[in-house]
Amino acid sequence: MSHTLEMVSDLVCPWCWLGLRRLKAAMDLVPHSGVEILFRPYELDPGLPKEGVPYKDYMQARLGGAGETEESPEKSRFRAMREALEEYGEAEGIPFRFSGIEVRPNTFDAHRLLRWAQGQGLGFEAKEALFAAYFRDHRDIGQAEVLAEIAGDIGLDRDIVAKLLASDADTEAVRQEEALFQQMGVRGVPTYIGNRNVAVQGAENAEKLARFLETLAARTPQERTAGSA
Repeated sequence: MSHTLEMVSDLVCPWCWLGLRRLKAAMDLVPHSGVEILFRPYELDPGLPKEGVPYKDYMQARLGGAGETEESPEKSRFRAMREALEEYGEAEGIPFRFSGIEVRPNTFDAHRLLRWAQGQGLGFEAKEALFAAYFRDHRDIGQAEVLAEIAGDIGLDRDIVAKLLASDADTEAVRQEEALFQQMGVRGVPTYIGNRNVAVQGAENAEKLARFLETLAARTPQERTAGSA
């Protein structure tokens, strides 16, 4: 009997990288759960231009317009969150380096790449590579040439991916998936949805996610469909 856990996330969401690492750890804790992991798209800011925007300008606008030397409640909360993320990241082996990010990219094409990678059994590899490229290496994962290089690095055919990115391949499919999960009530990421009827939101620890996997694996066919009828 097949059970699925869908991780809805964005590729510029630091909590989502933490969530991915913790999900991997959870899978190690319950290696025989038999739950299939599927990655689903979510754009934190789908209105960004395709070429992205300067990161510092973007963050300044989000922080109430306060400049680098000015203070605001939003800026104080953001600083505290960033410090917490760096601490959590260190515990998970994630080298967050926010200060070096130059571009806040549009992530739609990165989600297309992830879709193709997942179809080839390389979903985890693509997620890790995209997160690392953005947060660690400060690459612009909205650019087709960067995405094609990442594709080649994880074992996909770089030239084929470049041609696909230059087309509208799977554009409608990704849009439909995004719309579906918004209709299901997803308003923040990461969100983990089990069998389309139970969910956990946030970068929960590995132990809680492991219990979630165990719960999914133990559900009967009747229990699976009860919440989605």
